[in-house]
Amino acid sequence: MKNRFASAFAGKPLRTILLLLIAVALLLSSASPAAAQKDKKKKKDAPADTGGPIIPMTDEQQIDYMIAEMLGAWQLGDIERLHRAYADEVVVVSGAYAPPVIGWNSYLASYQQQKARMQQVRMDRMNTYIKVEGNVAWACYQWDFSGTVDGQPSAAKGQTTLVLEKRNNHWVIVHNHTSLVPSAPPASPAGTQPAPQPQPNKPS
Repeated sequence: MKNRFASAFAGKPLRTILLLLIAVALLLSSASPAAAQKDKKKKKDAPADTGGPIIPMTDEQQIDYMIAEMLGAWQLGDIERLHRAYADEVVVVSGAYAPPVIGWNSYLASYQQQKARMQQVRMDRMNTYIKVEGNVAWACYQWDFSGTVDGQPSAAKGQTTLVLEKRNNHWVIVHNHTSLVPSAPPASPAGTQPAPQPQPNKPS
């Protein structure tokens, strides 16, 4: 075999030999058009590699994740993400002595007025409890707010209770009730008013 291979290239320039070897290598490595189409279709139909199996979340985990997303959107002013958490007919009861706010559009207007007054907002959630009964659930948690309101440092603590419904496999808030824990306002210089306490997650 070695002698046949050597005789086939005997007397040919080195450049010609290299070109022939490259051509043969390309011919051997290329698949037939039908095989190439088949491989292309397999790649197209194959599911994207996510790095491992997807473990479905329980309803409680979905709700907990949604609350975290909602509070993050509330702090950042991300209206689109915030709206995903709320039903259009949501009823919102704030910690202030005021009528309930009914409907997403009414809540949004109040939220935007409040958000315009706040900077450097931070909201910590703790002691969350979630209960699911079919397509209805409720959740309660404590929260700790800090930030700047009307240019003044402000802090508040309270509790929130949510009523949720599962619609199209997605949990949304249909009722949101917040209670503000009273705290002694910081001492203010004579003739000035202390900074107003915000109603986290609620209209002011």
